[in-house]
Amino acid sequence: MVSEQLDTQRAEPVTHHRRGAERPMRTLERETELRAAHAALDRLCSRSAIGAAGVRQGGLLVFTGPPGAGKSTLLAEVRRLAAERDCAIMSARGGEQEQATAFHVVRQLLQPLLASYSERERHDVLGDWYRIVGPCVGLCPAEDGAAPDPQGVQDGLDWVVTNVAVRRGPLVLLIDDAQWVDPESLRWLSSFAARTEEIPALFVVTYRPDELPDEARVFRDGTGGSRLRPLDLAPLTPAAVSDLLSEALDAAVDDDFSHAAWLATDGNPFQTVELAAKVRSRGLAPSRANASQLRDMAGPANGIGLVERLDELGSSAVRLAWAVAVLGAEASLNLAASMAALGQLEAAQARERLRDARILKQDEALEFIHPLIATAVYREVPAAVRVGLHGKAAWELIRSGHGPTPAARHLLETHPEGDDSVVTTLRAAAREYLRAGAPDAARRCLERALREPPSMEQRAMVLYELGNPGLMYNPAATVNHLREALDEGCPDDELRQGTAIRLARALAYCDRLSEAVEVVEHEAHRATDSRVRLRMYAEHFKVAVFTSDDQDAPARSRRLARLTERLTGRDETERRILGLRAWDAVVRGEPAATALEYAERAMSSGDMSWTDEDWGFEVPTLLGLTFLYCDQPDRADELFTRGVAEFEGQGWHGVPLALGYTFLGYIRFRSGRLSEAEDFMRAGLRLADRVGPGASGHWNAAGSLIEVLLARGKVSAAERLARDHGFGKPFPSAVTIPNAQMVYGELLLAKGMPKEAAEELAEVGRGLDARGMHNPSWCPWLLQLALASHAMDDGKRAQELGQEALRRAERFGTDSAVGQALWVAGRLSDGAERADLLRRAVSHLERSPAVYELSSALVDLGSVLRCSGQLREAAECLYRGVDIAVQCGAEAVVAQARGELVAAGLRPRRLGTGR
Repeated sequence: MVSEQLDTQRAEPVTHHRRGAERPMRTLERETELRAAHAALDRLCSRSAIGAAGVRQGGLLVFTGPPGAGKSTLLAEVRRLAAERDCAIMSARGGEQEQATAFHVVRQLLQPLLASYSERERHDVLGDWYRIVGPCVGLCPAEDGAAPDPQGVQDGLDWVVTNVAVRRGPLVLLIDDAQWVDPESLRWLSSFAARTEEIPALFVVTYRPDELPDEARVFRDGTGGSRLRPLDLAPLTPAAVSDLLSEALDAAVDDDFSHAAWLATDGNPFQTVELAAKVRSRGLAPSRANASQLRDMAGPANGIGLVERLDELGSSAVRLAWAVAVLGAEASLNLAASMAALGQLEAAQARERLRDARILKQDEALEFIHPLIATAVYREVPAAVRVGLHGKAAWELIRSGHGPTPAARHLLETHPEGDDSVVTTLRAAAREYLRAGAPDAARRCLERALREPPSMEQRAMVLYELGNPGLMYNPAATVNHLREALDEGCPDDELRQGTAIRLARALAYCDRLSEAVEVVEHEAHRATDSRVRLRMYAEHFKVAVFTSDDQDAPARSRRLARLTERLTGRDETERRILGLRAWDAVVRGEPAATALEYAERAMSSGDMSWTDEDWGFEVPTLLGLTFLYCDQPDRADELFTRGVAEFEGQGWHGVPLALGYTFLGYIRFRSGRLSEAEDFMRAGLRLADRVGPGASGHWNAAGSLIEVLLARGKVSAAERLARDHGFGKPFPSAVTIPNAQMVYGELLLAKGMPKEAAEELAEVGRGLDARGMHNPSWCPWLLQLALASHAMDDGKRAQELGQEALRRAERFGTDSAVGQALWVAGRLSDGAERADLLRRAVSHLERSPAVYELSSALVDLGSVLRCSGQLREAAECLYRGVDIAVQCGAEAVVAQARGELVAAGLRPRRLGTGR
């Protein structure tokens, strides 16, 4: 069954309305706005508007205006017009009191749709997104395991609503009072609105212009190519006010009377309707003689006069109105009566009086007739009483089975009183929010819990929960919370261990990796339990892997080597440490067989989870890269493919997924599939861009893509990419793969700036050598520096660097590493030695996955042979090289080979034909 939240939400379902539905109150002087609505709906529904992709095209339509300008009435008219066209309609309204409730508006939009399906249909419609989107819309409780990130939830919502638009559309989404939409819903709405021109969905939004948050600027600026400005609802003219009065009073209205009404209301439609209702209730004739009374009657619609109207209705009506104002969307007669300390009969009578006084709507649900009145009533509740009512609302909601998240919204408005039950509820709400993909809401709950304050027993847990990796909204504040927890002492060793690990990760987020290493190292030394100590060492080594300025790296590698000699891989801790040892062997340039031995031991017990919140995704990533650099790209591809599937299945669509796609591209790059590599890396960069600049995924994706572009000979494109993404100094202190500064030096060299390139590459080398990292396959700075020296006519220095790189490559022992080093050494040599080195390079590269390097070495060898007059062998190398280069997508190598063929008097084959 659908969760209880789904049953209690008040919103209309998605419908295909019948023609001739009842028309709401007539809209006056909104011809421009209605023409825009007609045009937008015609574009959406007309088959002639179907785009190139074969789907109808939607868009964004925005109405703005001050309170009471008639935005809701206009939206109701748009709804009627959409219903006449048999559109599917989803609607929601932002609530001033509900802004702290995550996904409040999303639930209004989606719950009615989901409630119209059977459970089986819901699973069919949501598919793989069921467990990711379900908790945020109240469809199902969150499962145990890794929580989705906000981007994953947004992608899931995109998919679900797009699916609705395609299957049941054309779809019209109506959002009223967007200025009050909760942040989580607003983030998704703003993102999705930018896509509506691509799908059959029309977004129609209203808001108060002076209150719209910056995050919703898409509603202010428009989307896509149209960039339509919002339509601002102007005040009514005197003639329109006269028409409204005549219709409401069903009588002829004197011109002086209507003009006085226009002056009294400033042409505000809501104020005018309210004024007409008062005139009729008092039996006042709309004559010139009574015109002078209108100003005093108009003002009180939502100000002091409203309070007087409430007082006239009696204390029970006042208390019920206060309760409804505090409860907001959760208001029901039973809840409001309990909060107001009224019996059911007394509450029902008070409700009728409030309806008659045009304060509450004539609906079964308890709702104010206009948000202006709701705001006025709420603000007139005495501050102390309001706080007390919020507290009572929280417990009433819990008692009635609504759960901790609706209650948390009210507890955020109460004063701290040292109540541990408040802390318990807020912690439970934070857990639910985190599992629903709303970490900001979870953080707000925990920060409020910390102010309660909690008892000593709960305080450490609150601080620990504030350090959850999913709550890294403000890593610096997180560091302070977790340090405080460690300094004050944790109730048990397991909590202290978890706190230290989270502190290390928070420090890493702040780019304070050396401090992170110190934290886990300190905790490892103080631990008395050997398994706890081993767990801390695992985290210690993992953090150190990504610390580029760690000068203790050689000693730490020796400790890691000694430690892993006696590990068997019997549990997760040992397996992760063995994985770290495998990667350490790779970067230090130990024989590849050693690295593979430890990698296989780490994997001996089966698959390693990529989304374990206690361990993270770093070690599986390093294992995949270990297999890649050890010339086993198929094993690496298998691991990363599994990791990407796990990220997507858990709703991790941030940095982990960006890295996953980037490294799938990097595998293809090192296997010579440059076109595929570029596609994957661009996908990774797009994902990283959504997270924001500066994240590790951003540096890895941009650096990898620059390498691929350079390999394809697209130097200008690589330079443009680096400029557009801020790829340059200062470089991050965290380790990036590939090394960002090395890639930057490679780019400078490709641009014809060998001196500047040499400076960058030498700096990379000094740092890596100091840390004992000598593998030219992992970071080929030596090879690039040798080429830069050669370009500066320092042949002796270039050959020395090339020989050192070859020595290190031979120690690592993979054919790709040795072949690449020989290829570069050949380019730095002359005469017969050059040909010999290039032949050896080809021999090694033929046995490796490095197909791009093989094509380059073949073409270079063909060039040498051509110059020495060995045309037959040269032709064989050049033709083979160009064929491989075409398959790789290495345009620069193809051009070089064709030039050599022409110079040799040979006919270049037509590309891709093999002839």
